[in-house]
Amino acid sequence: MPKRVLVTGASGFVGANLARRLVAEGHDVHLVLRPSRESWRLAGVQASVHLADLGDADSVRAAVRTVRPEWVFHLAAHGAYSSQTNFEQMVRTNVTGTINLVEACLDTGFESFVNTGSSSEYGFQDRAPSETDPIRPNSHYALTKAAATLYCGFAAIKHGVRIPTLRLYSVYGPWEEPSRLIPRLIVCGLRNRLPLLVDPNVARDFVYVEDVCDAYIAVAGDTAGDPDSIFNVGTGRQVTLEEIVSMTRRLLAIDAEPHWGTMPNRTWDTTTWVADSAKLQRLLGWKPRHSIEAGMAAMIDWFRALPAVRAYYEERGTRSS
Repeated sequence: MPKRVLVTGASGFVGANLARRLVAEGHDVHLVLRPSRESWRLAGVQASVHLADLGDADSVRAAVRTVRPEWVFHLAAHGAYSSQTNFEQMVRTNVTGTINLVEACLDTGFESFVNTGSSSEYGFQDRAPSETDPIRPNSHYALTKAAATLYCGFAAIKHGVRIPTLRLYSVYGPWEEPSRLIPRLIVCGLRNRLPLLVDPNVARDFVYVEDVCDAYIAVAGDTAGDPDSIFNVGTGRQVTLEEIVSMTRRLLAIDAEPHWGTMPNRTWDTTTWVADSAKLQRLLGWKPRHSIEAGMAAMIDWFRALPAVRAYYEERGTRSS
């Protein structure tokens, strides 16, 4: 049954994909966007737009009262990219913004409010952590995301409402930030080149964005789960950068050889980063539908089908490298 849906962060990568998916499935979709947002990812999306700064409780309350959503998907965040270093802005968006949105939605009522967490809340691990493992955030961004998750769980129990959190691993796919690894690999690879690369042993759990959208919708529709449930969203397969570069070279017949270490490792890079999504699979039957190979191939097809978007990625990627 179609729902009246509110999505924050829809101008971002995952949010834009989720908004497109919800529109395609026939929901009445409302996007709460900050006035200064970029809009290139939302070209052609038929959804109502409401401008609000999540850090401003009054503007958030006004938007929520207008929409009166049944489902809420909260994806707005700051600090996920290396260029986003302002801790005050992280607190304003990730913590204050989450509190403002939850409080506004409590006033109007809702069926389900799905919060977006991050695998970074766990900090560095030597294995795949489960949702019951202690969190050890090791960055300002991770700290603020962990605080938001804790607040959502507290509010869910206190008010008897459903506010689950999805802890996302390394999501990739169409509309991803142009400076990120996989878009850079593909865009460069289509020109028979490779981008600058960090340590080949750095590993991630890459999960395709359509599979992540499946998880959001499954969790929103779950009426039997705990009100404060936390779910890890990843494939359970760790892939090193060496493997992903080798795969890209094979899929695109790239002659260029990789030059490792031409880009410095980031503070969050590690050789162990993998999800335990058994809870999501067991309780809701979610499984990733795309292997890393299938997801990469789908993303390559997407770039080939949209030459204007590919040109935009080439320009943005060059500017950010």
